[in-house]
Amino acid sequence: MRLLPAVLLSLLPLTTHAAKRSDVDKFQQFHNKALASAPLKLEDGIYSQLTSAPRDYSVAVLLTALETRFGCVLCKEFQPEWDLLSKSWTKGDKAGESRLVFGTLDFTDGKNTFQSLGLQTAPVLLLFQPTIGPHAIASSGPIRYDFTNGPQSAEQVHSWISRHLANRPHPQVNRPVNWVRGMAVTTVILGTITFISVAWPYMLPIIQNRNVWAAISLIAILLFTSGHMFNHIRKVPYVAGDGRGGVSYFAGGFSSQYGLETQIIAAIYGLLSFATISLALKVPRIADPKTQQVAVHVASPA
Repeated sequence: MRLLPAVLLSLLPLTTHAAKRSDVDKFQQFHNKALASAPLKLEDGIYSQLTSAPRDYSVAVLLTALETRFGCVLCKEFQPEWDLLSKSWTKGDKAGESRLVFGTLDFTDGKNTFQSLGLQTAPVLLLFQPTIGPHAIASSGPIRYDFTNGPQSAEQVHSWISRHLANRPHPQVNRPVNWVRGMAVTTVILGTITFISVAWPYMLPIIQNRNVWAAISLIAILLFTSGHMFNHIRKVPYVAGDGRGGVSYFAGGFSSQYGLETQIIAAIYGLLSFATISLALKVPRIADPKTQQVAVHVASPA
């Protein structure tokens, strides 16, 4: 009977070694699967196996709801960024030195997990830290990423994960080249250059025409002096009630106005400008004295 405790003590190191070996094999198993297809597609059983303690590796799991019937717009917007981050990190760390596994658990495949975590919304990103090994932390619970600011980019989530994985490799996010966008931009630039080259002989006289610039300047002056920018900044109403069942077109006071009031003032200023220009440029060119006198009397009251 005295030999039994001695035998048990001698087997204890082997048991510990076997447990460590089993944990290492578990990480390597999931890491090999991730190399083939990242992030890992999880279901309740695989999620429990992947996140169960003890573990000497980290796990980043996205709990989402991608089916159309759930109406999760944020889930669909973030999923491509999550896939990009997972693939970039896994390919950049083929040796598994960062000891991190990426996984995705959809609600249709993990209803029990959602219920056990008490989740009512999606997406939810959880980061499980190691419970044993050189990177182990005291708390075994997951760290939750905040999606309150809307869709997040792969770079933002990468920065968040990197902060929690100190003294480990942090492979960068490698975005694929958007050839379609590049071709579209190139086509637009070439088309613009071609259009300008062909139309330049016709555009140059217009650009050099003083009357065109005078008209543009006059319109801009009328807009700004009539209060057009004030309306855009203050978001003033077009008209307002006068309190007696009627409509008020002009606001009282010096610091308020209505949209229609601005248009009326701009029309008056435009009429005055036209009359002034006519008196200065058109009327002196009229050859008939009587016609010229009539034109002066018509334009002068304005």
